[in-house]
Amino acid sequence: MGSEKRLSVAVIHGGPSTEAEVSRASSQGVTRALAKAGHPVVSLPLDSFLPESLRTGGYDVAFPVAHGAVGEDGSLQGLLEVIAMPYVGSDVVASALAMHKRFSRALFKAAGLPVARGVAIDRRTSAMDWAQIARREIGERLVVKPSSQGSAVGVVRLDGAAPVDDVARAIEAVWEIDEFAIVEHFARGLEITCAVLDLGEPRALPVTEIRSPRDPFYTYEARYAPGRSVHVCPAPLPDALTERVQRIAVSAHDLLGCRDLSRVDFIVGDDADAEAVTLLEVNTLPGMTATSLYPEAAAVAGLTMPALCDALARHAHARGVTRRLDAKPLPR
Repeated sequence: MGSEKRLSVAVIHGGPSTEAEVSRASSQGVTRALAKAGHPVVSLPLDSFLPESLRTGGYDVAFPVAHGAVGEDGSLQGLLEVIAMPYVGSDVVASALAMHKRFSRALFKAAGLPVARGVAIDRRTSAMDWAQIARREIGERLVVKPSSQGSAVGVVRLDGAAPVDDVARAIEAVWEIDEFAIVEHFARGLEITCAVLDLGEPRALPVTEIRSPRDPFYTYEARYAPGRSVHVCPAPLPDALTERVQRIAVSAHDLLGCRDLSRVDFIVGDDADAEAVTLLEVNTLPGMTATSLYPEAAAVAGLTMPALCDALARHAHARGVTRRLDAKPLPR
């Protein structure tokens, strides 16, 4: 670190989310990395005591690794804005847009980015009616997933042989954990992800192919059980296709207003078109566990985990808090 100032860092994890255990694992990796980089670091749970812990702790910067609801959807970011603490990651608006796929999909489509045919649905129409509409207007192969969950929680893939009753049941299952379900075309291709590092100018890191030989796709179990998935980085794609994926990843990151870091997920290939690209989602606080994709891609790009976390913490600290404006006097 040389003569650079050490930063007191609060790593925030957990929260009321289906991904809380993943978050706690991420916090361990980030905490170790920051300590190895020379920073005094404390790990804090995302709970009702967090505001007081942050106010009294004298921290220079917060490093959220709280995946999913409350931690990644803009809620935690709003708290950090209120108490005027610099923090790593996207702001309130970008976090909320990325977390809620019904909004990010609409923005991607309007910008001409390659999203799958699909629709966001709520409870005002029966699940069976929606299932029939989806089969008629989207196609035989469908993916049903929550609008605002991550880590493949609640995702169901259905091919043309699945009866429409299965589609309806998948929609109803999503409504058990989310207010909105996304139903979209099921593209059959390679599962690809691209990390974006944004320390002033966003750049795409090497693209990764995800292989899950024991699972139908990159499920929750395949993501976090050791040895359950294989990450190939750089992905064995043609150069032109790799560059296209990277361009779309940076475009999606920029479009939502993300900052510092994100990870953008894709399907590459569908039916006879091996180079079709389908943009799935943007993750504003990607996993930082021992099996996570983001630190693996950073390592391939030459950034160790301590160097990565050090750079993110320093960048957030240098950015500081959101500019405050003085109150405007009322007219007399």
